[in-house]
Amino acid sequence: MGISGDDDFYSGGSFYTNSTDLGRLCSISSQVDVYYPPRKRARITAPFVVGETLFEQSKQASIDVLPDECLFEIFKRLPGGRERSSCACVSKHWLMLLISIRKGEYESSKVVKENTDSVSDEDDGYLTRCLEGKKATDMRLAAVAVGTSGHGGLGKLSIRGSSSSSGVTNFGLSAIARGCPSLKALSLWNVPRVGDEGLSEIAKECHLLEKLDLCQCPSFSNKGLIAIAENCPNLTSLSIESCPKIGNEGLQAIGKLCPKLQSVSIKDCLLVGDHGVSSLLSSTSSVLSKVKFQGLNITDFSLAVIGHYGKSVTNLMLSGLENVSEKGFWVMGNAQGLQKLVSLTITSCRGVTDVSLEAMGKGCANLRQMCLRRCCFISDDGLVAFAKSAGSLESLQLEECNRITQSGTIGVLSNCSLKSLTVVKCMGIKDISSEVPLSCCNSLKSLSVRNCPGFGTAGLAVVGRLCPQLQHVDLSGLCGITDAGLLPLLESCEAGLVKVNLSGCLNITDKVVLALTRLHGGTLELLNLDGCRRITDASLMAIAESCVFLSDLDVSRSAVTDSGVAALSRAEQLNLQVLSFSGCSRVSNKSLPSLKKLGKTLLGLNLQHCNSISSRTVELLVETLWKCDILF
Repeated sequence: MGISGDDDFYSGGSFYTNSTDLGRLCSISSQVDVYYPPRKRARITAPFVVGETLFEQSKQASIDVLPDECLFEIFKRLPGGRERSSCACVSKHWLMLLISIRKGEYESSKVVKENTDSVSDEDDGYLTRCLEGKKATDMRLAAVAVGTSGHGGLGKLSIRGSSSSSGVTNFGLSAIARGCPSLKALSLWNVPRVGDEGLSEIAKECHLLEKLDLCQCPSFSNKGLIAIAENCPNLTSLSIESCPKIGNEGLQAIGKLCPKLQSVSIKDCLLVGDHGVSSLLSSTSSVLSKVKFQGLNITDFSLAVIGHYGKSVTNLMLSGLENVSEKGFWVMGNAQGLQKLVSLTITSCRGVTDVSLEAMGKGCANLRQMCLRRCCFISDDGLVAFAKSAGSLESLQLEECNRITQSGTIGVLSNCSLKSLTVVKCMGIKDISSEVPLSCCNSLKSLSVRNCPGFGTAGLAVVGRLCPQLQHVDLSGLCGITDAGLLPLLESCEAGLVKVNLSGCLNITDKVVLALTRLHGGTLELLNLDGCRRITDASLMAIAESCVFLSDLDVSRSAVTDSGVAALSRAEQLNLQVLSFSGCSRVSNKSLPSLKKLGKTLLGLNLQHCNSISSRTVELLVETLWKCDILF
């Protein structure tokens, strides 16, 4: 859409020297109440002699001869958003005039307010707009402010990655504030030219704001956040990341003035300390349910406050808290305030030890989900003690906790009623056989052991004996496991496997897939064999024959050929939705008829790096399988 007009933003100021001049302008029409903004833009050049009885008119009549004040009054009387949008398309000058008018200043808005029986759909905030990169400019925001008013009103706005030279400024955000009072959710990522002035305008005009997300905004300070707190009492969600000028004062204001706050996330804000965190938590203890603190300069004191005032907290995430010691986590657990806590995630916190972990297990009676990442001081003893004390625990996730061994994981399974266990990159796990009698964990439905090079055949055998009710198994990246280790596990699963991920298990063969389809073909829905280079067409034939409910199959980088693809296409009971042959060099153009037949049910097909399939074949597939997303 071509837009012409003047790009300049006029600093304004009245161009009339006395009240007599103003009176003469008002005499143009006694029926028009002329509105004079406190800061006027200079009118468009049109010879107008103040104090004379005649206007010097140009030879060719044009609406451009009208002063901005007259245009302002005309625009105020436009009946609706569609008419305003049409006027905004005339020129940038008209667009600038339109965005200078606040929503409540339009005559149509005043009529709606006076008539209580009428209902307007322009301010409900149905629309969502997202501007990214070069598209994020003041002009586009101005167009959004005017254009959305007649189509449901703007409810959510996201600006991400604004250009540092021509990107969004306070002017653009102010335009949104004046034109979109229905705004309820605002997300600003990497907008260095927007500061407190723009945020204050949002606070002043958008009183319905409920969600605010600020990320990498170096110009925002406590002043802007305090303005939000003072004017947006409906705020329920606040997320602040990498805003170096925001500190304790802003959070204190949010805590005192936003009684409906339910979710808060503060990350990498170095000025935020104990005073801000403690004030925020103590003021919102009755409603605050989701809390995330990462990379903050807080100490044991803040964790004690969390433990005492977090009475409504259900989800808690703590990460990179270098100044919090064992005492802080111990006090948080023993304070007995986190009785509603359901999910706890702790990452890279040196204060998490065996002692503090057990205290958290005892103090959080309703804890169901626990995730520990890079907690290097936790050992098997602490993990087992935690499992015994956390009676409601259903899901446990361990990532890069290198002091945890196979004995620790087996001890957890033997001492609590877990439904899901995930172990990722725990280098302390070694493949050790165990002949000690162990009690079964019949509750475990999902087991994921990923990228733990020490986990092998002996570990699988123990898991098979302990967990007969497994339905989801993820062993991706375990290069050491073989058919001998997997077969006993498959035979011991009594409930029927539903999802199986064996990607990166280089040493397994068709024997495993044959056993899997024979034992669990009636329940299997997802099978991932990506990178299993010893898998051949025999596996695809077994899948075609036995799997009834399989919807997602990945045999990327395997040894399957056109014959295997043909076997799949002949299976009448098979209804695959996602199929991947990425990196299968032996699948060629000959598979075109088979892929077309399979494509009747497919929603996604991955043929990337299939060097034997030509671009022409892919084009034919795209034409035929119009419902299917094809990667090539």
